[in-house]
Amino acid sequence: MENVLRFEHPEYLYWLLIIPVLAIIYIMFRLGQKRRFERFAQIGMRDYLVPTHSNRRANFKFVIFLLMVASLILALANLQSGSKMEEVKREGIDLYLAVDVSNSMNAEDIVPSRLERSKQAINKLISELKGDRIGVIVFADKAFVQLPITTDYSAAKMFLSTVNTSLVASQGTAIAEAINLALKSFSDEEHSKAIVIISDGEDHENDAAVKAAQEAAKRGVRVYTIGMGLADGAPIPEYNKYGQQTGYRKDKNGNTIITKLNETMLQQIAAAGNGIYVRASNSNVGLSKIYDDIEKLDKSEIEAKVFTDYEDQFQKFVALAIILLLVEIFISSGKREWERKFNIFEKKA
Repeated sequence: MENVLRFEHPEYLYWLLIIPVLAIIYIMFRLGQKRRFERFAQIGMRDYLVPTHSNRRANFKFVIFLLMVASLILALANLQSGSKMEEVKREGIDLYLAVDVSNSMNAEDIVPSRLERSKQAINKLISELKGDRIGVIVFADKAFVQLPITTDYSAAKMFLSTVNTSLVASQGTAIAEAINLALKSFSDEEHSKAIVIISDGEDHENDAAVKAAQEAAKRGVRVYTIGMGLADGAPIPEYNKYGQQTGYRKDKNGNTIITKLNETMLQQIAAAGNGIYVRASNSNVGLSKIYDDIEKLDKSEIEAKVFTDYEDQFQKFVALAIILLLVEIFISSGKREWERKFNIFEKKA
């Protein structure tokens, strides 16, 4: 059977973005060196004034350095290969987490923010799952599936890391649409199913959300809610394109908008969906409490074909990084007298 490749820690691959950043910094540094030299002499005189200088040699060393950094990042992500597929039977439930990504979730009454604290709690929950299938839905004015139902917890963490308030352009809190989308996205298999709504509850269609929860309960799907926010509320930070805070959102009259938790509505949704409501605090989001209640549901046997016996390949990337390091050390930035006769880095006549 053909080998299947995967990264054990795909989240580390984001560090590869540092490669083009380092390249830009290097180019700017080299241009700065050139400008500084031109203050004293024409650039064509460099070989005569600094006979040990070699642009090609320095550039080659930097390329080796970038390859070494990339190799170390790939080693951390740990490429794995698997060739044995087995049909695994697990007992668990199907769970959709519906996460509010409206701008009000940037409020910082729950530290570091309502949304970031939600993501931390979900990430911790994913680490503790065994056999359950999980999916992620994000919603503001509209709702869409960020991650279809799966047992691939590594993929779940990777998709979760991309969740932010810019995912949905139009603002709102479409809780009813999120519940209905989850119902459509569940498989037709007879498993215990649950939906967890994580939101501050600022929904202007209260009845629609309650009716959607009632419909879910009729289908045997429980709906739980977590209230993100404190009773006093908090202003909504605004950021520029560089991620720097520029102030707080204001209304048409120039007054700072205070977003408050709509606890009553979230309680009504949970009651209609035969679930429970938990209000988050700075010390505890409450997701673990809800999951403990979900764990009491009847678990069904879930069949899944998975690749097993994965072999780690990180050693190859570590070895490559070591070799590149030795090569980089061996090649000096300037010309050595004994190396000049080989003309490795010199232009051909």
